[in-house]
Amino acid sequence: MTDLAGKHALVTGGGGGIGAAIALALAHAEAKVTICGRRFSELEAVAERHDNIRLELADVTDEASIAQLYQQAQTARGNFDIVVANAGTAESAPAEKVSHELWNKIINVNLTGAFLSVKPALAGMREKKWGRIVFIASTAGLKGYPYVAPYVAAKHGVVGLARALAIETAKAGITVNAVCPGFTETSLLDRAIDRIATTSRLAEADARKILESNNPQGRFIQPQEVADAVLWLCSDGSAAITGQAISVSGGETW
Repeated sequence: MTDLAGKHALVTGGGGGIGAAIALALAHAEAKVTICGRRFSELEAVAERHDNIRLELADVTDEASIAQLYQQAQTARGNFDIVVANAGTAESAPAEKVSHELWNKIINVNLTGAFLSVKPALAGMREKKWGRIVFIASTAGLKGYPYVAPYVAAKHGVVGLARALAIETAKAGITVNAVCPGFTETSLLDRAIDRIATTSRLAEADARKILESNNPQGRFIQPQEVADAVLWLCSDGSAAITGQAISVSGGETW
């Protein structure tokens, strides 16, 4: 996708999994990519895989940290043309056992962090009359799942945020969309499988089958499949696509 050559893209949570796949896809499409996160070693491992990728340490829940990220990255490489708000976290517990602290943590990372990650880019995108914002939500933003009430609430909020910003920016050459992956082969999935296996006293293979059964194709989504969807949404060919929640889930949701 040569139309991304020279564009500056920010990918939050770029140190592994879906974020790393997105960063590499954009870099291979000749975009200048800045990845951010809180763990230097993970970010460094991704940045070393392509010359177009640079890293910045940042906490998406901290507005001052995001401001510093923007100042440093944009001074070095120009304003962001693309922002992919990917950073997220999940923990499971029955709703009646969700503490206020856990609720705030999940909402802050997945929803507030998503907003803080894109907010500073909007003015520059309006000035250029071109921009691409992609939120990595989840099928949990389109349906309910048990034992992850804060995560489901946060991801529904992310889909709503994308739709609100899409209307605000529709005449400014900016598109705003949410990509909603199903269960995807990442470390987050590995932790979920471990929890299921432990609490249900199942073998890991059986726990995997339980989660795979959510996907009508009977498999887990691969990070590259999510990256491919993001790459298309960042291209000029997707200019008419805005305010959408695109399910990448093998038919689990639509």
